[in-house]
Amino acid sequence: MTSTTTAATTLPTPMCEFRGVDRRYLDGDRLVHALSGLSLSIAPGEFVAVMGPSGSGKSTLLNLAGGLDEPTSGQVLVDGTDLAALDPTELAALRRRRVGYVFQRLNLIPALTAIENVMLPLELDGQSVRTARSAARTALGDAGIAELADRYPDDLSGGQQQRVAIARALVGERRLLLADEPTGALDTVTGESVLELLAARAAAGVSVVLVTHEPRFASFADRVITLRDGLLVQPSGAARLGVAQ
Repeated sequence: MTSTTTAATTLPTPMCEFRGVDRRYLDGDRLVHALSGLSLSIAPGEFVAVMGPSGSGKSTLLNLAGGLDEPTSGQVLVDGTDLAALDPTELAALRRRRVGYVFQRLNLIPALTAIENVMLPLELDGQSVRTARSAARTALGDAGIAELADRYPDDLSGGQQQRVAIARALVGERRLLLADEPTGALDTVTGESVLELLAARAAAGVSVVLVTHEPRFASFADRVITLRDGLLVQPSGAARLGVAQ
């Protein structure tokens, strides 16, 4: 008689995980529940879009995922590391090395060229100018704007500036990209080109979390979740937008 043994499947460590996260704060005399009991797991290489009305907790989710804010209760983990267990120096190092941000207000430094803007996080992390410049040039190439490396932000279009910001968010070994309404100031065609870039990075193994109000941009994601009043109101297992549950 032949016996058959089925090997257990080992799931990869989530790139970002929320475990029963609450975030509360006082707004004057009013207690605001920005997030309430949020549990969410984002896999390596997964592209997740977060939707919901203003004040629903979307930006709070991004700030917690990137270690820019702390939960009132619960745990936030990045690549298996509990952010609350890190001291300020360790947390800053994790943000520089593993987490990239694309903000609505791109935060490019006008006095620096595109490549210098992209190099900056690596230089702050102690890498040599030569190493940082090489990595920045690769990131600009991945973003499709290698030829714009020596231009200043004011000499670039909105879409080109957005790509510089994405290159800066991805340079080095960072594996989690947090994007807060990155298409808000762009026309539809340029916005879609930016979303195609984010989707390509996810396909290459980078986890992407996109906050957006636009269903057409959310449709680029592998999964869409909806927040309302700090609560997850759409199942976290929801498929691509528009696909029946």
